[in-house]
Amino acid sequence: MQWTNLNEQTVYENRWFRVNLADVVLPDGRHLDHFLIRLRAVAAATVVNEADEVLLLWRHRFITDSWGWELAAGVVEDGEDVAVAAAREMEEETGWRPGELSPLMTVEPANGLIDARHHFFWSREAAYMGHPADDFESSRREWVPLKLVPDMVARGEIPAANMAAALLMLHHMRLG
Repeated sequence: MQWTNLNEQTVYENRWFRVNLADVVLPDGRHLDHFLIRLRAVAAATVVNEADEVLLLWRHRFITDSWGWELAAGVVEDGEDVAVAAAREMEEETGWRPGELSPLMTVEPANGLIDARHHFFWSREAAYMGHPADDFESSRREWVPLKLVPDMVARGEIPAANMAAALLMLHHMRLG
């Protein structure tokens, strides 16, 4: 069963997102007013070192009032390559410049409400460039053993679903 979006009107808009109201036709012909949020793409990156440790950020999210481990991430600027954005965000937020990035996965974190795609990358090497320019993004940056990721997810220490999915995929790829 496919829903059809006949028309959208922007209700609110800023540099980060748009809130639209869509006129949707259901398979049985009924119309439904449906709000949706149009977001810019997000790019994220991390590195796994020779000791199978992954570089993570410990940060507070005021919206949910929760603490958790995350990967460095941010919006992709207009015209910016997604991998370039991921590398830029990693360096700005951690102080580490990744080597060659490999795609890890792309997810749609809440595709019933928002259209954002989150693109995850990883590298096998990185060079420390100095204290992160965006140090306000996290309380600390640490190398965490990748083998601990499944238990960290189970304990709620990686509360963001997109981050948990990417780290579990990375764990699976590297450690089986």
